[in-house]
Amino acid sequence: MRSYELTAADRGVRGARAAPRRAAVEVPTLLLIVATYSAWLTMTFEYGRWPLWIVAPVTAVLITLHGSLQHETVHGHPTRWRALNRLLAIVPLSLWLPYRRYEQCHLAHHMDERLTDPIDDPESYYWTAADWARLSPLGRTLVRGQQTLIGRMTIGPFWTVGRFLRGEWPALRRNSPGLRALWLEHLLLCIPVIVWVSVVCGIPLWKYLLTMAVPGISLTLVRSFAEHRARPPVRYRVAVVERSWILGPLYLFNNLHALHHEAPWVPWYDYPARYRRHRERLIRENGGLVYRSYFDVARRFLFRAHDAPVHPTNRVPIEPTQTRNAA
Repeated sequence: MRSYELTAADRGVRGARAAPRRAAVEVPTLLLIVATYSAWLTMTFEYGRWPLWIVAPVTAVLITLHGSLQHETVHGHPTRWRALNRLLAIVPLSLWLPYRRYEQCHLAHHMDERLTDPIDDPESYYWTAADWARLSPLGRTLVRGQQTLIGRMTIGPFWTVGRFLRGEWPALRRNSPGLRALWLEHLLLCIPVIVWVSVVCGIPLWKYLLTMAVPGISLTLVRSFAEHRARPPVRYRVAVVERSWILGPLYLFNNLHALHHEAPWVPWYDYPARYRRHRERLIRENGGLVYRSYFDVARRFLFRAHDAPVHPTNRVPIEPTQTRNAA
């Protein structure tokens, strides 16, 4: 995820789509949140009693699952009360990304007309020609490496965190509205996580970061690797990964990404049935951008580029009906 400058338009994105009325509390999601925190506390507490080769990968999976739950809460789950949803997911288990910042960036990403735009889409992996020209040879090599799945998994976590933090620093110095308060809140919330991990559980912080948090980010990047491609029709830009019986639940079925962009208000546990009902239409509308599984994604792109780094049209063209400033 890249850094993204706050604007009034971005802060208003959350109201851009009206969700139909649904249950006041989505019990399966609430129970999963409780289970995820409980499992994370248990696994980290067992450090030193259980071998690291068990504790580290299970904790990394739980950090990934927690990120998936944060994604759910950003979209108004599991309750009708946004403040409560935020409270349920705001604990920064991965330590690097402030929840409120993720909320702002991800809701901006859901302005579908701007999907894949190197500037307007904060989750785009594409570059403008000018930004690409400014990259050093080493930078271009690292970016090209991340066009492959193996590169996204290995280089991606460090690049993603580093680029995000580098982009945040100028905005913090300029005192972008609300950003310093947001980061102060995040740093305060990191304290109990670090105290639990380092003091209570005895896990060196570097070991937690390198063996648990970074692999958790890497797993998340597997999901986002093939979600979008730069194509003229908006629907053609959003992919679907089917038959994901292991990673699908871990990502709370966000692998059915075309469905998610169409109906982000649908709770994760309703996605498989809804996808089966609408599969034919969704595939027709997204131009057949479908992968049979994440093994299929790996078969195609483990060592081969998913796409070119520079956006094919440099920027996503502004349609006449759009009012957002692309500058």
